[in-house]
Amino acid sequence: MHSDLYKNIANSTAHKASRYRNAQYIWANAHLFGDLLALAWNTQDKNHHKACWIMELVLEKELFLLAEHLDVFCEGLSSFSNESALRSVSKICLFVSQHLSLTALQQELITENALDWLIAENRKVATKAYAIRTLFALGKSQDWIYPQLYRILTEDYPKHSAGYKAVAREILKKIK
Repeated sequence: MHSDLYKNIANSTAHKASRYRNAQYIWANAHLFGDLLALAWNTQDKNHHKACWIMELVLEKELFLLAEHLDVFCEGLSSFSNESALRSVSKICLFVSQHLSLTALQQELITENALDWLIAENRKVATKAYAIRTLFALGKSQDWIYPQLYRILTEDYPKHSAGYKAVAREILKKIK
């Protein structure tokens, strides 16, 4: 792990300006993206969630940086439990499902994790919303997803917040 990168991440805050400064550092030093991913995926490190926040900003603008790391990304999805990290990771899954070519295994791993996040009782709305949108994107190439997504959304609709319901309504209209 590059020591300056680790110090920058450890000293960062949730404020967008702080996260953006770190994202700029990665954009200027793209060779450090692998280190950022390694820290984000090291769920034992107390700063891994901060690395996830930064990675979300980096990939929102430069998604190609993830291309050579897609296997590591997909294989590590099930290791997350920190909700703050999961929010960013689920948003990255949305970017990936919309813009990158995935192998069958990568699609399967993202689909499986998005479904797990969606049906988990203890997940926050933002993670569930990104999971719904990810599943919608993946459902364009996997026939079985839309019927399952429709069933889950209609059954769970009454149990959730206004934010969840808004995303559910939007996606239900699209898959009818």
